[in-house]
Amino acid sequence: MFETLDAVRDDIARRLTRAAKDRKCPMHTPVVATSDADARVMVLRAFDASGWSLRFHTDSRSPKCAVIGEAGSPVAVLGYDKGQKVQLRLRGEGRIVREGAEVDAAWAASTNFARRCYLGDGPGSAADAPTSGLPSEYEGVEPSDEVLTPARQNFAILKIELRELDWFYLAHTGHLRAQFVRDGDEWIGRWVTP
Repeated sequence: MFETLDAVRDDIARRLTRAAKDRKCPMHTPVVATSDADARVMVLRAFDASGWSLRFHTDSRSPKCAVIGEAGSPVAVLGYDKGQKVQLRLRGEGRIVREGAEVDAAWAASTNFARRCYLGDGPGSAADAPTSGLPSEYEGVEPSDEVLTPARQNFAILKIELRELDWFYLAHTGHLRAQFVRDGDEWIGRWVTP
């Protein structure tokens, strides 16, 4: 099935491409870990196959944005497809982007229900009772574009330029594992024991 490193690298690219587009794909919501050893599930919004980068949406007030910053920081991503028995461990340089054409396009492509998340209190804000953090008038309600104007300042993207790929395939005949390291625009791959 996977007899060459090129086939494995192509499999990784196919999985990430599908994960970004298909919300039912198991890798649509991978675990993202930051350099402070904190991890969280995030929605993969885009995969750029030519630049090998991932894009996630985030609240610019979240603690992870302070850890990663605009200058960048190491980030790891873990995805698992239980049905196909493939695990991806990805490492790269993450950076928070708050302004620019790509951020504006991501904001414009979001629904008002999704944008609504950036209206409320910042992630991690203390509360006296269980809360979504949203203003009460927008609980379960889709706000207008006008109401969402101030929310845009809290919206950012997390861009991760991938530098290392680790592909693990579980099989009853024997597991397979391959690793890749980026060297400029090329990927140097090797088979390793699982």
